[in-house]
Amino acid sequence: MTLLNNPHSTLTSLAKAQSQMSEKSGISDRLRDRQSQGGGGVTGLISGTTVPSTPPRRTRVGHIEFLNCFPLLWGLTQAGNFSDLELIKDTPDRLSDALVRGELDIGPVSLLELLKNADDLVVLPDIAIGTDGPVMSCLIISRVPLSQLHEQPVALGSTSRTAVRLAQLLFSDLIGVQPKYFVCQPDLAAMLKEAPAAVLIGDTALRAALHEAPRLNLEVHDLGQMWHEWTGLPFVFAAFAARREFAEREPEVAGCVHADLLQARELSFANMDEICEQAARYQDFDAATLKRYYIDALDFTLGDRQLAGIAEFARRIAGQRSDFSLPPQLQLLPTTIFKR
Repeated sequence: MTLLNNPHSTLTSLAKAQSQMSEKSGISDRLRDRQSQGGGGVTGLISGTTVPSTPPRRTRVGHIEFLNCFPLLWGLTQAGNFSDLELIKDTPDRLSDALVRGELDIGPVSLLELLKNADDLVVLPDIAIGTDGPVMSCLIISRVPLSQLHEQPVALGSTSRTAVRLAQLLFSDLIGVQPKYFVCQPDLAAMLKEAPAAVLIGDTALRAALHEAPRLNLEVHDLGQMWHEWTGLPFVFAAFAARREFAEREPEVAGCVHADLLQARELSFANMDEICEQAARYQDFDAATLKRYYIDALDFTLGDRQLAGIAEFARRIAGQRSDFSLPPQLQLLPTTIFKR
């Protein structure tokens, strides 16, 4: 999409402009604070001049390029909290891989990758991407009842391992069938040419459920709703985490980024009508649908019930995996460093 018809691109461009203005006008407040504590440079050898130290690398923060994260991006932009951040946009799986490889300092990480790499990551409390019921954008879309899919092909979208693993768990343990899975690009029409059912997430799933499925008389099964009816618990698709070595080396920066994310969430929810009207101008969804998606379907919190949901998911898939511990050993970033 071009800049004019993509709200993510528009906000990101605004963020870059804010960052450039900050750099032209002087060092950011946080870096200025560090200078006042003696970190501003080294004394030169000629006439006592001061040689500026190399500016520190901006904190690399991941951002999911789906509508589900648009409120956070909007909130960060409105608060002007981009000057210290290098925002890197991509799909959930690619961002998770980048965080695990150390190419990001902080970012969203899929639940599966978090469980597998818990020793290397520190979870930011009270913020996640999940649901406590129907999620609207993580779906199984099928031409036939799910009970008829035993040993039948099912197409898996290639952008979220956690949603795919949840769908596989629901098929095997709740529905009682074992389809033959294959991975492909998340395009519903192409997927249903090769299989009677498909697993989709994100904007593609939202669009398919609201537009394509009714037109084609397809069944729509919401993964969040199925999980909730089965367990009574929320489901966390992705948490936000920092690299452990980054959080230990830069605890104040990690705490400030966490505070920025929490502030962005609160700011966006206080202005949800404006956000939905803005996003609706560039999307196939009206403002009322987007508001229902953000307010009723998505859950941006990470508290005791969400952690219980994580533990339950880990327990239920543990029989097929041996690359993470039970119960999950997740370290949370200490809340004492969140204060500015």
